[in-house]
Amino acid sequence: MARKVSIGKQNFESVIKSNCFYVDKTGFIKEWWENEDDVTLIARPRRFGKTLTMNMTESFFSVKYKGRGDLFEGLSVWEEEKYRELQGTYPVIFLSFANAKGRNYTFVRQKMYETIVKLYAEYSFLKDSGFLTGLDRQLFDRVSMDMDESAATSAINNMAGFLRNYYNKKVIILLDEYDAPMQEAYLNGYWDEIVDFMRNLFHATFKTNPWLERGLMTGVTRVSKESIFSDLNNLKVITTTSKEYQTSFGFTEKEVFDALEEFGLQAEKQRVKEWYDGFRFGDCDSIYNPWSIINFLDTKEYGAYWANTSSNGLVGRLVREGGADIKTVMEDLVNGKTFRTYIDEEIVFSQLEQDEDAIWSLFLASGYLKVVSCSMTEWEDFQYELALTNKEVKKVFEKIFKSWFSADKHAYNGFIKALLGNNLEEMNRYMNDVALETFSCFDSGGKPSEREPERFYHGFVLGLMVELKRQYAIDSNRESGYGRYDVMLFPKEKTADGIILEFKVFDPEREGRLQDTADNAMKQILEKKYAAALEAGGVPYGNIRAYGFAFEGKKVLIDGGYLRDYEAPARKL
Repeated sequence: MARKVSIGKQNFESVIKSNCFYVDKTGFIKEWWENEDDVTLIARPRRFGKTLTMNMTESFFSVKYKGRGDLFEGLSVWEEEKYRELQGTYPVIFLSFANAKGRNYTFVRQKMYETIVKLYAEYSFLKDSGFLTGLDRQLFDRVSMDMDESAATSAINNMAGFLRNYYNKKVIILLDEYDAPMQEAYLNGYWDEIVDFMRNLFHATFKTNPWLERGLMTGVTRVSKESIFSDLNNLKVITTTSKEYQTSFGFTEKEVFDALEEFGLQAEKQRVKEWYDGFRFGDCDSIYNPWSIINFLDTKEYGAYWANTSSNGLVGRLVREGGADIKTVMEDLVNGKTFRTYIDEEIVFSQLEQDEDAIWSLFLASGYLKVVSCSMTEWEDFQYELALTNKEVKKVFEKIFKSWFSADKHAYNGFIKALLGNNLEEMNRYMNDVALETFSCFDSGGKPSEREPERFYHGFVLGLMVELKRQYAIDSNRESGYGRYDVMLFPKEKTADGIILEFKVFDPEREGRLQDTADNAMKQILEKKYAAALEAGGVPYGNIRAYGFAFEGKKVLIDGGYLRDYEAPARKL
């Protein structure tokens, strides 16, 4: 009989005692302990079982669970006598910064204070234990929601000392979601403030802490050492390309297929692989996202479960505000193509807006991209071939692209309908509404610029790819004829029209009016023979339409129609 599927349980004891579906990952405990690293940082994408693994680790080592071997009976860690003797023998501090999120530094700092205050409340019995000195009691009483940053950053260090004196044993410190406040800080503009606080906190907790036995941190990214780990030279960092712990987070294909058989879903193996396979850690490929698999086992339906667990705000912003090259790569990725780039797994958030490689590094660490291959260049640098991780991740980006036009969805849908129907008047009316609402969405600056139309049209193309994916294959900035077209829509139905879009910014020094700009766009389409790509794809010349988009500020003028009406009579059908 199949076990119960429980959605969202992150408490190891509850999972085991309730006989819920669980894949044995207790081998992590043995691997971590035998590696003997002082402080370990493990970066894995969200919803990969990090919190459950941390709770499992606490349940194994903490003196609070002394004598609770029943939780581990039948699991791999319980096979060896030395680990059975190790269970429940260490004081453990377990904290999470998962809820330390907000739009300003003061709020996020208060959420971290709240986490620390709850830790002290948990061990309030120490105040009456007789093991605290007068100074210890003063330090204990300093911890409150109104404490200053000095008290907050030293609080975990101090608690480790209190526990060391009480239990006569050094302390294991577990910190889950360490980087959640960092990503929020980058998104909301208080990076420098949060960096100072986190650097001091980590220095006191993991560097200058004589009471520390082992430290373990988990998060999504490996934040740059220069940011918060500048002097933490005892830190072992595990990223998605590291070989250590490569099967400890996420499900292997065997584990997934065994689960499908347990639930009578063995016929779904290939489709489950298409939707949810694709992650790779170290040398182990075919790693599956546990959250999606568990939800599939529960509902028996396919869906973008992983996509719906987060707003994907940082990823969406980086693509939306990125330049044309980033959006063009995203077009290729959504179309199933790959691209090659350099990867630096040490994420420098301050470089994300200037360095495209940093963006792809973040996407890889976060699980949106997977490594297809890796090769060494002649300069002895590693270059990675990357692709979207799986079908579910593709759904993530499609959702992001659609959201860009949600402010005026009626106008956007109206434009799509007018474009398909070759209704030039309606195209102009709706496109001006869309541009007015969304220009600022694609420009990270505070005022309109010449880059605004470029950012807009590439974002606009990504939106078209989602809305028209059943009818058209869409490319942009590709060679055809004697030049590079801006956007081309290749019809999937033989009788449908092929469409070319060209975007130009009004130049008052060379053009007297906006109509001249639109005319020049159409002239370029004809002279450069952009239609050649569509004709090579089997679209009759008489079924090819072209439109010139002219931009002046947030005003747009569109002109065009069937090329046969613009070409010389000899070319007409």
